[in-house]
Amino acid sequence: MAKLSSINKNERRKKLVVKYAAKYAALKATAGDTSLDETERLIARLKMAEIPRNANPTRVRNRCNTTGRPRGYYRKFGLCRIELRDKGNKGLIPGLTKSSW
Repeated sequence: MAKLSSINKNERRKKLVVKYAAKYAALKATAGDTSLDETERLIARLKMAEIPRNANPTRVRNRCNTTGRPRGYYRKFGLCRIELRDKGNKGLIPGLTKSSW
């Protein structure tokens, strides 16, 4: 089980990303548009720097839904490898069977 503070910190980051998503996308599009003047693009980059750091989508960490473990995360299931195996063996994940050859 991950530290509760780490899980809560990640949840706060997710909320900030959602809050600033539209503004961040608009500024990013303006900063990357080569048809605009250099000063307009520079102003857009400076405004992007004013947005909180944790509002950047790359700072959100994928974590297991049950344990909060950050490593070995399977995006398709939203679980870490340990929980995936445990729930898969118990038959709690539809369509997932233990491989045997």
